[in-house]
Amino acid sequence: MISAFIFRALKGHILATVAVILAAAVLVPASNLLLPADYALHVPTYVMSLMGKYLCYALLALALDLVWGYCGILSLGHGAFFALGGYAMGMYLMRQIGSRGVYGNPDLPDFMVFLNWKELPWFWYGFDMFPFAMLMVLFVPSLLAFVFGWFAFRSRVNGVYLSIITQAMTYALMLAFFRNDMGFGGNNGLTDYKEILGFSVQAASTRAALFALSALMLALCLLIASAVVNSKFGKVLVGVRDAESRVRFLGFRAENIKLFTFVVSAMFAGIAGALFVPQVGIINPGEFAPANSIEVVVWTAVGGRGTLIGPIIGAVLVNAGKSYFTGAFPELWLFALGGLFIAVTLFLPKGIVGTIQNGWSVRRALKAASGAEKGRGDAAPMPQAAE
Repeated sequence: MISAFIFRALKGHILATVAVILAAAVLVPASNLLLPADYALHVPTYVMSLMGKYLCYALLALALDLVWGYCGILSLGHGAFFALGGYAMGMYLMRQIGSRGVYGNPDLPDFMVFLNWKELPWFWYGFDMFPFAMLMVLFVPSLLAFVFGWFAFRSRVNGVYLSIITQAMTYALMLAFFRNDMGFGGNNGLTDYKEILGFSVQAASTRAALFALSALMLALCLLIASAVVNSKFGKVLVGVRDAESRVRFLGFRAENIKLFTFVVSAMFAGIAGALFVPQVGIINPGEFAPANSIEVVVWTAVGGRGTLIGPIIGAVLVNAGKSYFTGAFPELWLFALGGLFIAVTLFLPKGIVGTIQNGWSVRRALKAASGAEKGRGDAAPMPQAAE
């Protein structure tokens, strides 16, 4: 059963994408650690960390594509799952600081000492252990997705109404996490990390390991998503997207199908957030901002929703452009992003990858039709000569 599940994921374009990601997981850290700094192919540490951030964004876009591209759920709140995974990792990293903080308190993070907290809140217990923190990275986003989806999907909230509710969810969480009495650092968030699993988060070797891990997790999640959408469940999933009433008429519980997909997508987003935090060095309530979730929609649309690899490409391309334009033309970036989204909607409605796939499909169809027409011409009987 497991082998059949894995086999369904092994599509040609998926395998090619996974191979590229795995190659990057090896070559980029190797070029950073093994090649001298003045060598042409040397990748500086800051560039590697920036690329690692792009991989985390690509995983977040893949998570959104699973629910939007294949289930028809346009979530404008996936930034919430991303941020919750990031906070779970940030809490672990804060517990690792110990007495090396500014105030030297071995139990309380610096922001708690500054706010006159007397003891560690109960929800911080266990985050000094890496396995527990990683469990929370998966559990907390998936729990929120399960509770939200349970009520939303059973109430048959669809379309723009569901999108608005998801946006309201992430906005409410942003306001809550901005409060100092929530115990998550308030406006400043969680920062000033020292080490992860005993290794300095600033060391080049640690940065290289985080980049490689980000690439490996992206490749693994891509294979899982491919196996899901290419299974029998995936066919029903697409049916829910295209004709939910017919799927219900056939006896399927559409709300359960949506709920499962939504929870899996939230787990992917939580993993992306957890990998993002040690590479950028901070997590704050700004990650909950609705604008961030809308940006994820733009990445997915640019790359091509419903393609799995399209959102990965879109996330990397758009964020690479963002890194350049925010430095070269900082006041024009948001206009460029909006213009890009409008241009893609008008001229590439299926995104970059979707348009390419559609072009190949049309070309194969024309070639097949041409071959069939030629075959019919060759098989036509020769006219009989008059006696």
